[in-house]
Amino acid sequence: MKIGFFIIAFAILISINSYVILRGWQALPSVSSIRPIYLTSMIVLFLSLIVTMVFGEHMTHDVAKVISFIGFTYFIVFVYLLISFLLVDGVRIANYFFHFLPAGMAKFRLWAMVATLLITAIALLVGNYKYNHPSIVTLNISTDKPKQNKELKIVAVSDLHVGISRDKEWLQTTVKMINDQHPDIVLLAGDVSDRSMIPVKRQNMAEEFRSIKARLGVFAINGNHEHYAEKPNETAEYLQSAGITVLRDSGCLVDNSFYIVGREDKTMHNRKNLSEIVKGLDENKPLILMDHQPFHLEEAEQNGIDFQFSGHTHNGQFFPANLGVKRMYELGYGYLKKGSTHYYVSSGLGIWGPEYRIGTQSEMVVVNLKY
Repeated sequence: MKIGFFIIAFAILISINSYVILRGWQALPSVSSIRPIYLTSMIVLFLSLIVTMVFGEHMTHDVAKVISFIGFTYFIVFVYLLISFLLVDGVRIANYFFHFLPAGMAKFRLWAMVATLLITAIALLVGNYKYNHPSIVTLNISTDKPKQNKELKIVAVSDLHVGISRDKEWLQTTVKMINDQHPDIVLLAGDVSDRSMIPVKRQNMAEEFRSIKARLGVFAINGNHEHYAEKPNETAEYLQSAGITVLRDSGCLVDNSFYIVGREDKTMHNRKNLSEIVKGLDENKPLILMDHQPFHLEEAEQNGIDFQFSGHTHNGQFFPANLGVKRMYELGYGYLKKGSTHYYVSSGLGIWGPEYRIGTQSEMVVVNLKY
């Protein structure tokens, strides 16, 4: 089943990439040497993307990181060229019937391609800066349950995707960013690893996870990428060995005053219903829920959850995917309150693949909860 899926996906990727290469070739002047340079460059860049996705975890870290950066950067350039060429083809079809481009299509194609590459280059520079300079989002909320006159400082992050690109050095910076907030509790809401644990273990990232300082503990859940791994339990076991409590369809009473509830990812089809997980918990105490994918928000409201923290969407990661996220989810990014339940869907502190934030942001969420 998996092999068949990957064969189909690879065939589609090859076909779309061939379309982009062909349209670029046609746009370039036929008399110059730029065409063979373009063709060679596109093929090499495409192969670097395939190599990093298939073989990256088996390379030395430094080599894998460089090839990964090149390959995933190409992925964004490829996407924007694809959009540009599709729009140009649409104009070509319209021009065939209405003849509104008297200079012909050759120059139009070329200038459209040049403009796309220039705009993309600027977007990549800005996007890489935004990726490397994450924002801190502050959220002040309170519960409607019986007051204990307490305040809890939560640092919540999602989608670290540690591995090749988000390496040990990146994680060190991330842990420092978390510790600088002096949290009472830290939540890691899924996709902590980027599928394979090989580069995580090779770099001994447990040292960094163990360095997270929170008075009341660090809690994590699985995301979809944990379940994509050959050993779906591997990330959870690794985090637990580093002193992190991994909640898998379970709840935990903390400080005898509130609960942290963690759901398995939606990828796991036999995960428990939320009602089963919270059954028997003291409904007068605040319930804080981590659910990686923000589907069916009404379940949290129906089960007395005070605050739900999710990730997964990355807010599309780069334009125009963020527009699609808004249509896919009731809440694809940001804050919402339904009834007595507060929700926050984070765009993630890390990312999958390309190290760019175009039209989105990398972020850490600091929640000040009064209860």
